[in-house]
Amino acid sequence: MADITRRFGFRHLRAAPTSYVRHLERGKLRREGAGLAYWFRPLAASVSEVPADDRELSLLFHARTADFQDLTVQATVTFRITDPAVAATRVDFGIDLATGRWRAEPLDQIGGLLTETAQQHALELIARTTLAAALADGITLLRQRIGEGLGGDQRLAETGLAVIAVRITALRPEAELERALRTPAREQVQQEADRATYERRAVAVERERAIAENELANQIELARREEELIRQQGENARRQAEQAAADDGIRAEAEAVRRTRLAAAEAEAATILATAKAESDRALGEARAAGEAAWLAAHQQAGPEVLRALALIRLAEHLPNIDNLTLTPDVLTGLLAKLGGGQSS
Repeated sequence: MADITRRFGFRHLRAAPTSYVRHLERGKLRREGAGLAYWFRPLAASVSEVPADDRELSLLFHARTADFQDLTVQATVTFRITDPAVAATRVDFGIDLATGRWRAEPLDQIGGLLTETAQQHALELIARTTLAAALADGITLLRQRIGEGLGGDQRLAETGLAVIAVRITALRPEAELERALRTPAREQVQQEADRATYERRAVAVERERAIAENELANQIELARREEELIRQQGENARRQAEQAAADDGIRAEAEAVRRTRLAAAEAEAATILATAKAESDRALGEARAAGEAAWLAAHQQAGPEVLRALALIRLAEHLPNIDNLTLTPDVLTGLLAKLGGGQSS
């Protein structure tokens, strides 16, 4: 939209760089170009503003396939006005000199022209294509067909329009038909998912089996090693018992030899002691016998007085100890009598 300013009965127009302005005064071309800015008199002027930038047009229409199925086509067409002077003569791009806005709807007119032309080419192609083929390759074919149709359309060329690009954004059947078409694909996807799940489970089971076999093999190996350990421990215990028995035998044999030697030594010592005792007893007996013989011989040679004295000595040796001796007159009298009588005799 152009920017128009009022000053003292004149108007000043300033256009955007992407807008092509065509100024006529009394039916004659006074100036034209993109991004113009100038003063003019509104009563004798006629101004057209044609956009020179790229524009996009969204298309949405329905078509029927060769097997009588409805399709919804959604597309986007990018176009440009390549000849603004020609477009200004074919389409009303005149602006209101007070507001700078278009008096008509030129872009809607161009959009309708492009939509009808594109729809015509698309309907011709889809009408000869089955639904399955349209859904499989329809996007590429439609893009090519619409692009070629719009690019070769004589009316668009005479209007100064050029199609830059065509994009098919959607190609869909009716909702019920789309659900019916999705069912086999969904079932196939579900089957693939189930197959993947089964394969994953099978792999998991196989791995679990391998882990279980590995654990079992480890347990078997541990049991075998434990058996070897027990066998080795038994062998070691047997060897230790044999060694202990051998050591006990050696100790017992040494103890028997020691005891035998000790018994022999004790017997020999006892024999020696017995012999010595017998010799001693015999010598003592002989000495006593000799002493008795000498004593008897001495008594035989001694007189009565000596014998009596010796008898008193022996008697005194065997008498008990006398701490106190009491002599009465009777005892002394008798004793003196005996002593006197003995002396007289």
